[in-house]
Amino acid sequence: MKDIQTSNSYKQSDIRDGRVVPLMEEFYTIQGEGFHTGKAAYFVRIGGCDVGCHWCDVKESWNPDSHPPTPIDAIVTNALKYSKTIVVTGGEPLTWNMHPLVSALKAKGMQVYVETSGAYKLTGDWDWICLSPKKTAKPLEAYYNAAHELKVIIYNQNDFKWAEEHAAKMHEGCQLFLQPEWSKREEMMPHIVDYVMMHPKWKVSLQTHKYMHIP
Repeated sequence: MKDIQTSNSYKQSDIRDGRVVPLMEEFYTIQGEGFHTGKAAYFVRIGGCDVGCHWCDVKESWNPDSHPPTPIDAIVTNALKYSKTIVVTGGEPLTWNMHPLVSALKAKGMQVYVETSGAYKLTGDWDWICLSPKKTAKPLEAYYNAAHELKVIIYNQNDFKWAEEHAAKMHEGCQLFLQPEWSKREEMMPHIVDYVMMHPKWKVSLQTHKYMHIP
């Protein structure tokens, strides 16, 4: 676990123990990507990420010191107002100890999903794990058996081979998705369509929330 700048109200031990997390934002919206596309969900975006994807569309999440240390009880209280489905994303949320947050949400009867690169140790008893591996920091081996969904971002033709390398490691039953990187969607979408038609174990994922102009 990393240290972050905290006020006098919180200690570094609060961060390490997962009682407090750097919260970038939280909002109620429609899940736009992957297996759960179209489902209403409350998103909790955790700050902090050193994976460093050059095409990341939330680079403002990278520096954890830019986001206020927030007690998990406050996050749970806010989530309860909106939805029983919670998506924890980032940044890279598993930079931090997620056990306490996930446990607190599930104790209130919520379904808790995570979107992760798999670069950090898996913490938390998640109802759904979406593994979206990045070339800058490959996933830990444990994720290949744990993830319910593999979502590979396609930026260029070489990414299809890379996607297959990860798919070969996933357990049977894992859902497989190919998603065009947003800035390359017009160029790569025809290739993805052709690839999925030739390799139907894969499905197409789109960032539908961007087409709908919602968060």
